[in-house]
Amino acid sequence: MSTVEEVLLAEPRGFCAGVDRAIEIVERALVKHGAPIYVRHEIVHNTYVVNDLKAKGAIFIEDLADVPAGATLVFSAHGVSQAVRKEAARRGFQVFDETCQLVTKVHVEVGKLAREGYEFIMIGHKGHPEVEGTMGQLTEGIYLVEDCDDVARVQPRGERLAVVTQTTLSVDDAAEIVAEVKRRFPQVREPKQQDICYATQNRQDAVKLLAPAVDVVIVVGSTTSSNSNRLRELAERLGTEAHMVEGADDLLPAWFEGRHRVGLTAGASAPDILVQQVITRLREMGALSIRKLGGVTENVHFPLPRGLGDRSMADVDPSRS
Repeated sequence: MSTVEEVLLAEPRGFCAGVDRAIEIVERALVKHGAPIYVRHEIVHNTYVVNDLKAKGAIFIEDLADVPAGATLVFSAHGVSQAVRKEAARRGFQVFDETCQLVTKVHVEVGKLAREGYEFIMIGHKGHPEVEGTMGQLTEGIYLVEDCDDVARVQPRGERLAVVTQTTLSVDDAAEIVAEVKRRFPQVREPKQQDICYATQNRQDAVKLLAPAVDVVIVVGSTTSSNSNRLRELAERLGTEAHMVEGADDLLPAWFEGRHRVGLTAGASAPDILVQQVITRLREMGALSIRKLGGVTENVHFPLPRGLGDRSMADVDPSRS
């Protein structure tokens, strides 16, 4: 039997500025150009968000061969390779780029340092679209490592070597691998600023406060969301049982047997409507108190691409939550 009495909400949680911008770009493009709008890869890794945009006329594709001539194309928040950019330009698509500006910062740094003769170690998860996009800024000289063991297999051709990371990695995981890279390559160039994005860092810091104060942590996010998975893993490393759910229907009563205090957070791609539905379900399980923990207030805003920045487009739903 559930014994939930109190729910503590992590602050901050849920949508970051990059995700807000990505969704707004697709919605505005649909208003301005009409359906369908083609989007290369899921704009963010959240099933609810993707299905909502599909219903409005977005078509998600992986291969540009599936996009008809003259179509409007959107690049996802994860970024794309130079090969994809060149193909889109060659085929004459109307392109809106919603690459997160923090990912773009990494791409710009890779291009700049490559021109200076650097090779790169990329810390990230194989197959993740952000990693594929960053690796695809170059045709050679960039080596992916997923863990410390991979570092031993890197064989750079020259002396100049720099490190870049997937933005949604765990801070702790990235730090451990960077330390191993520095041990093997003492002269390696680290990023000017850590590539872990502000939103990933803030949400992880919030879980560090949340996990010790509760009996179980619930993370709202899709299984394909890297930053959501890292939140669950972090809570578990801190010794608190944690579960990730797509929404309220995934909650299992057994998780809350003998648990009086539940911690709740959400990945950067999870909309607040899903968090509110989870809260409603926890109230049905007996929770009487819903309390926010103190945390960082985020006031970050990224500008929209040229051609979509008209704030008078009032028929675009601003809530998305």
